[in-house]
Amino acid sequence: MRICSLVPAATEVLFALGLGDRVVGVTHECDWPPEATSRPVVTASLIQTGDLTSAEIDRAVSGTAREGRALYGIEDERWAEVDADVVVMQELCDVCAVSSDQVEGIAGTRPLDAEVLDFSPSTLPGIVAAIEALGARLGADGEAEELAAGVRTRLDRVAAALAGVESSPRVLVTEWLEPPYSAGHWVPDMVAAAGGTDVAGMSGEPSHRMRWADVAELEPEVVVLAPCGFDLDRTLREVVPLDVSAHLLGTPARQESRVFAVDANATFSRPGPRVVDGVELLAHLLHPDEYPDPGVPWSRIRL
Repeated sequence: MRICSLVPAATEVLFALGLGDRVVGVTHECDWPPEATSRPVVTASLIQTGDLTSAEIDRAVSGTAREGRALYGIEDERWAEVDADVVVMQELCDVCAVSSDQVEGIAGTRPLDAEVLDFSPSTLPGIVAAIEALGARLGADGEAEELAAGVRTRLDRVAAALAGVESSPRVLVTEWLEPPYSAGHWVPDMVAAAGGTDVAGMSGEPSHRMRWADVAELEPEVVVLAPCGFDLDRTLREVVPLDVSAHLLGTPARQESRVFAVDANATFSRPGPRVVDGVELLAHLLHPDEYPDPGVPWSRIRL
C-alpha cells in the first residue's frame, strides 16, 4: 500500500499507527513527526507567507479567495512519481490544506487510480473517532485503538484532576492575530475539557472573524493566542504587548495578566493526537494550582 497524505494531522496519525513506511507523499506543511519531512513533497503554497505579518497574510488569502484562485498547488510530476494507491485528504478548510477540487482536477487530466479517504474531524471526540476509522481502513486496527485509548486516558486524567474545581474561567482562544478569529471546530471542546468556558467559539463550527473590540466586549478572563499554523516563536515575534494590552483594555484577562501564547501548529491547529497536549496545557493555564505544567511550549504575554 502506497499512501499519499494531503493532511498534516493525518500524516501524524499514519506515523503514530506505524504506517510511516507506507507514506510515499506528503504536503509541504507535514513537519511532524520529523521522519515525515524525508518523504516526497507533492504540494506547494502559492502564497509566500514567510516574511508577511498576520494582517498581510489575511489580506493575501482573502484576495486570493475573492479572485477564485487556489492557495496551494500540486506538483504534477511529483504526484505522478509517488504513484499512490491511497490518498488521504480533508474537506474541513480550504485555507488549511489542498482542496478536494484540486485532487478532482488531477483526476480530470489523468486517471486517479487511488482510493480517496477523508480525514476531516471537526470535534474533539471526532478526532478520536477519525483516528480509529483511519486505522481500521488501513489495517492498523489494534494500533489505532491503542492510540485512541491513550488519548482518552489522558483526557480522563485531566477530568479527574479538575473534578473538584468549581470555577470555569471565560476563555477566548484566537486562531489569528490581525484580525482575530475565534477558534472553532475542536478548540471549544479542548477548552471545555480543560475546565473553561469558550466565550466565542462553538464546538464543531468554523472559526469566525472578529474585531478586537468584539473580543473586549466578551470580557474574557483568559486569552490564548493560537494563530493557525504558527509555532510559539513565530507568534512571539509578531505579538506587540502594548497593542494587545490596548486591545484588551478593561478585560479581566488584561487586569490579571492572563494572556498566553502557545505553539498552535503543534497542539491546537491540527486535529491529531497532539491536541491532548493542548488540553493539558489549557488545564494548567486555566487552573495552575490543580494541574501541573505539561512541559509543552507556551509563554505569558507581559502586558
